[in-house]
Amino acid sequence: MIKAENLEKFYGVADSRQQVLKGVDLKVDDGEYLVILGASGSGKSTLLNILGGLEKADNGKVYYNNCELTALSDKELTKFRREKVGFVFQQYYLLPDMNVEKNVRMGADLADNKDYLSIIEALGLGEKLKKYPRQLSGGEQQRVAVARALAKKPQVLFMDEPTGALDEATGRQLLDYVLKLRKQSGFTLIMVTHNGNIAETAERVIKIGSGKIVEDYKNENPKTAYEIGW
Repeated sequence: MIKAENLEKFYGVADSRQQVLKGVDLKVDDGEYLVILGASGSGKSTLLNILGGLEKADNGKVYYNNCELTALSDKELTKFRREKVGFVFQQYYLLPDMNVEKNVRMGADLADNKDYLSIIEALGLGEKLKKYPRQLSGGEQQRVAVARALAKKPQVLFMDEPTGALDEATGRQLLDYVLKLRKQSGFTLIMVTHNGNIAETAERVIKIGSGKIVEDYKNENPKTAYEIGW
């Protein structure tokens, strides 16, 4: 379980100081699929990064099961991220001097996962194994980033606009695969998006506005990636 209590986050100094999160409280159960929905600048990506231990809140606490993330040292947070969670960002953060297979294997090695090639194949990258990031389209790079995160076998997968660089067909394929793998593996999925259609696939949706949760609801009948609009 992930629990956040009264999270506050500020950016900037003096007259340019802005409050991005304004006392956010949130609980996410193990195995839950949560979409964080909001417009650009609403604070949704900042919330995602704090929940995953990438950023520190200025005030408030975050717990992962019985561990208070907000009390950990930088070294302890690095260990937590390496062992427990996977991330997919809008930027791909692939290593430019490694080909597709080696980039994905980086994640797989952290979990001693020998079956990472099946993930690459499922995401339509089987013929790109020896290609380097510079030889791939933006959408292909995004899929490599997703494969690397999944190859870690994370307990929690954090995704920030994962379909933003993809065309409709590829976006649906990626989303469908992630959701099916989640059902098989049982990991918690927390996804940030501004796309209300994608939110229809989630079990639960929270809407962020001006740094606060303005709505929190459950989808009684979540749709598949091929049932939503795009």
